[in-house]
Amino acid sequence: MGRTAGKVAMSLSLAFRFLAGRYHATPFGHHVNEGLIEWPPSPWRLLRALISVGYTSGHWDDSGPPTAVRNLVEKLSNELPSYHLPEAIGTHSRHYMPIGALNDKKIEKTTLVFDTWARVGDREMTVNWANAHLAPDEAAMLDALARCLNYLGRSESWVACRVMAANETGREANCFPERPGEIPGHGWEQVSLLAPTNAARFTAWRDEQLAEALAKLQPPEGRKPSAAMRRKRDKAVAPYPDGLLDCLQKHTDWWRSHGWSQPPGSRRVFYWRRADAIAIAAPQARRAAPNAQRIGAMLISLTNASRNDHALPSVTRTLTQADLLHRALVKLVKKVSATAGSGVPLPELTGRDEAGRPLRGPHEHAHINPLDLDGDGHLDHILIWARMGLGPKAQTAIRAVRRTSAKGIGEPLRLAVAAAGDLGDFSRLPGKWGDAIAAITGGSSVWRSATPLVL
Repeated sequence: MGRTAGKVAMSLSLAFRFLAGRYHATPFGHHVNEGLIEWPPSPWRLLRALISVGYTSGHWDDSGPPTAVRNLVEKLSNELPSYHLPEAIGTHSRHYMPIGALNDKKIEKTTLVFDTWARVGDREMTVNWANAHLAPDEAAMLDALARCLNYLGRSESWVACRVMAANETGREANCFPERPGEIPGHGWEQVSLLAPTNAARFTAWRDEQLAEALAKLQPPEGRKPSAAMRRKRDKAVAPYPDGLLDCLQKHTDWWRSHGWSQPPGSRRVFYWRRADAIAIAAPQARRAAPNAQRIGAMLISLTNASRNDHALPSVTRTLTQADLLHRALVKLVKKVSATAGSGVPLPELTGRDEAGRPLRGPHEHAHINPLDLDGDGHLDHILIWARMGLGPKAQTAIRAVRRTSAKGIGEPLRLAVAAAGDLGDFSRLPGKWGDAIAAITGGSSVWRSATPLVL
């Protein structure tokens, strides 16, 4: 914000950080089980949150907000704010809630409830009013209320809110109110939000409605209204709040009991936001592009669902685990060959040429060596290396095998590429892993079996 004589003028921005990385809120007029998320938080919701925290934080009592708050609310209602929305992912959980009744088998009945929220991480959402003109007491009240705000939307949506300083770099708006004749184009979508109407416009409308309603309830000339007529006049006036601030404080059951389909003093407005403002699924992880060149080796990690290293296969299963992985690779190569309708021999993995004949000469194709790099007696990695090198297609095939089995382990073991490059590079890895690989792959005049050996 900037300051002028007696006023705080120019742009006003609030920054919200969602402390739990979640934002829970259902759009107005929708049921929670529809699984929709109000994103961004509507202007109506923002102002109601500021008013609510004034009561809960002790800035005012049951007598209501002071004049500074009334003026603040009316000035913020004169303009539709714009937003900078962080990346969000829509997600949900499902709960079977008891409904306090038993079925025919005397078992408590339940109903399925969806709990939907936006996962926003630790990034800030900002809300900007470009032409705010607040007096010093109004700006001070806004700052105090923002600091006390502890949730926005549902009570699980914990937030830390602050008024942004004038010298903070503004964030580009990626959600803004619709303007006549302006269409952002491809990649944008409209969303309907609830916003307060202009305070002066609401007062004028209210006076007009009251005048029309009370005109029908006037006593005959020269006579005082009867008690019955006074009750009718009170009933006719009751549905119309005193002002915009009063509208924002009314509960849902109040305005519904008076026949309103939406809160008095509110209006529906359209906003433009990016079409991907809420992703409907987790973003796809970027897969590492396979090396366009041949490499000497790839190191595969072995893990299980429990992440318990002592539940991995014993080193006594070295030969068996190597054979299982070899079979999986050969099976994958055959499947790709059948799909492509032509031979895809990948001799570095299969040990066969294009005609399917075994390769002649020294063992140049892949060696598959399960390893116990941490020395706990359980296999935790598999080293695949070949003197002839591993080409791009062979690297892709190795990456495609994600699971393998093991005797005595119920769930499949998970495979993931831990490193790829020249075989000599692996022996230079830091710590015990590099030392262990160097002891296995390096030259030596004395050899010792890393696994049990029967001569």
